[in-house]
Amino acid sequence: MTSSKPSRRSFLKAATTATAASVAGSGSLAALRASSPVHQGGGQLKVGIVGIGGRGSGATVQAMRAHEENVLWAVGDAFLDRLEGGVDAVTEALGEQRKHQIQLAPERQFVGLDCIDKVLDSGIDVIVLASPPGFRPMQIEKAVAKGVHVFAEKPVATDAAGVRRVHAACQQAKAKGLTVVSGLCYRYHPARRAIIERLQDGGVGEILAIQGNYITGELWSHPRQAGWTDMQWQLRNWLYYPWLSGDLIAEQHIHTLDVMAWMKKDVYPIAAASLGGRQKRTDPKFGTVFDHFATIYEWEDGTRGFSYCRQQNGCWRDVNEYVMGTEGRADVFRHTITGEHAWQFEGDAGNMYQHEHDAMFAAIRGGKPINNGEYMCNSTMMALMGRMAAYTGERLTWQQAWDSQEILMPADLDLAAEPPASAVAIPGITKFS
Repeated sequence: MTSSKPSRRSFLKAATTATAASVAGSGSLAALRASSPVHQGGGQLKVGIVGIGGRGSGATVQAMRAHEENVLWAVGDAFLDRLEGGVDAVTEALGEQRKHQIQLAPERQFVGLDCIDKVLDSGIDVIVLASPPGFRPMQIEKAVAKGVHVFAEKPVATDAAGVRRVHAACQQAKAKGLTVVSGLCYRYHPARRAIIERLQDGGVGEILAIQGNYITGELWSHPRQAGWTDMQWQLRNWLYYPWLSGDLIAEQHIHTLDVMAWMKKDVYPIAAASLGGRQKRTDPKFGTVFDHFATIYEWEDGTRGFSYCRQQNGCWRDVNEYVMGTEGRADVFRHTITGEHAWQFEGDAGNMYQHEHDAMFAAIRGGKPINNGEYMCNSTMMALMGRMAAYTGERLTWQQAWDSQEILMPADLDLAAEPPASAVAIPGITKFS
């Protein structure tokens, strides 16, 4: 639980020095905050990032491209090499034309599991949270308490207790006028928005069934290095430990589940039953997660959702949602409806990752906060309900899942400590709690 101030390469230091005078003379919106954290108009917005490796560096680039006066002010990561690699990736992606937006002094680059506190204390206006999902409840709570706007990658928790914490924090954010935007990026995809709007308005008549697939291959893993503790190993390979990722049904398949609920006007299923296990991805390097789930979601109106996800190489792949209704069918990823109300999206859908950041910073600068808290919490819970049903072999109701007392994420972590005990779930033996 220590932090350090890593030095950057000479070109980054030069960029910081060259822009110092202009930053000092620009109008920071932090100074205009007064009694309200809502920012309006032009001026500098200071952005911090926690978890800058991988998706985090991409989200940081999109945050910078959302407005010329956004500046990258502070960064944090659990590991120095990830921090340095992420900052280099951001710098390269932004290029010469936007290098003035990188305002990273060495003393605002933090390494350690407590880096969230240092980043929030650095004077930022907005934080991008892209560390492993198990950390998200604590980080969102701290950001909201600090009066900082939040972009939170998905999912927002790995257990029901964490979802409940995030839900409460999002209610507090709403009361404070803070913007909270979710990394459930399909909600910001123009073509997806168009087809979902039609489905909500009866584009296939009454929705009877939804098939949601996220059937893909294996993802990355990092070989163990000399000197790594078990905690470091799991943090660097967080995908494969439910306490950190929530398992693939939450970490990846949540996109599909979110779309399924969205087309139902954000009415969530009342129960789930699921099959799942480890067939192929059984090497110890894959931790204790499953490699496939098949889940039946039940809605109160009789709609059934058939949800399939798999991460296995050498197999058929498909990522899509298919909708069957009384008056037609929809192919969501191809943005097509057939039947009585045939329709096809036409136009440029753009980059949904950029759209979500554009919307976020426009909301902040326009003084019209966005709060995605309800659906980002409920879609996370929908995924966790499916996981708990698969792990235990039980049919679970929404209320059972919401009230679950299982806690996977420890309150305190130390890189030198042992990680939480973890074993592969066995349906019919693993108990619901």
